[in-house]
This record gives sequence, structure tokens and C-alpha cells, in this order.
Amino acid sequence: MDQTDSYPALLYVYDLSKGMARQLSPVMLGKQLDGIWHTAIVVHGKEYFYGGEGISNCPPGGTPLGEPDSIVDLGSTEVTAELFMDYLASLSESTYGRDKYNVFEHNCNVFSNEVAQFLTGKKIPSYITDLPSEVLSTPFGQALRPLLDSVVISPGGNNITGQR
Repeated sequence: MDQTDSYPALLYVYDLSKGMARQLSPVMLGKQLDGIWHTAIVVHGKEYFYGGEGISNCPPGGTPLGEPDSIVDLGSTEVTAELFMDYLASLSESTYGRDKYNVFEHNCNVFSNEVAQFLTGKKIPSYITDLPSEVLSTPFGQALRPLLDSVVISPGGNNITGQR
């Protein structure tokens, strides 16, 4: 009988605003936002995320963002490290190249959600994935969109393809 190994899968959640969204969003947007979320998947001893440099990794908590504001336990996966790296390489060639990043529609949270589903079958929390539509549903968000569309977030780390 084969024994299948199981590996923990975590979602690291960072507030890029460092608390400012909570304070300023009611005045600026007319609604409360608890943060501007960056997420990463931690599995097989590394933190994996998507940004302006493509898919990258680092030791858990090893980006300039420091330690995460919260950690969501996604459960466990039977996906091996080798299979996972093959999957990420495929994603970086097809869907998550450095030229495909968009702060509203194709960002770290979209990546984390897709990878979480691949690893565990679970989605990341909707308060994270719904944030862009929450911002864009306001007049101020619509006014800022042209500026924000040009923003590229690159939290550091090592690009998995070795490119910079």
C-alpha cells in the first residue's frame, strides 16, 4: 500500500497600506477597507507570489514586507515540490509572466487564489479577491484607475525562471 505524503499550505496576507487603508478609506472611498492586500502561498518551505517580476519565491516572510499581517491555513496538499515547480514554470510561461501583471485584474491575489485551488481545492478569502471591485465601485476608485493601472508591485524575492 502506498503512503501519500501531505504538506501544509498557507496563505500569507500582507497589508500594503500598513493600516492606512483602514483609517483613510471611509473619507476617500466612502466605504471601509481593512487593508490593501498582497498575498503569497507558502508551501514546501518557501513563499511564492506574483508581481511585476513574474512568479517569485523567498524564504517565508523574507520579502521587504517582513512578516505577514495574518496567516490563513489552507489545509494540506499532496502535490510534491517537483510537481509544484513544474506547475509554476508552466504558469510563468502561459499566464503569469512579468508582462501580464495588472494591479486590478491580474495580480498577486489572483495568482494566490489559482495556486491555492491547485494545491488544496480551496479558494482564498473573498475579502481579498473582492478588493479591486470594491475600490473600483467608488467614484474615487474610478478616478484613480488610470494612475493605478500603471502600478506594478514587486515585493522582491527570486524569480522562479531566473530572469530579472
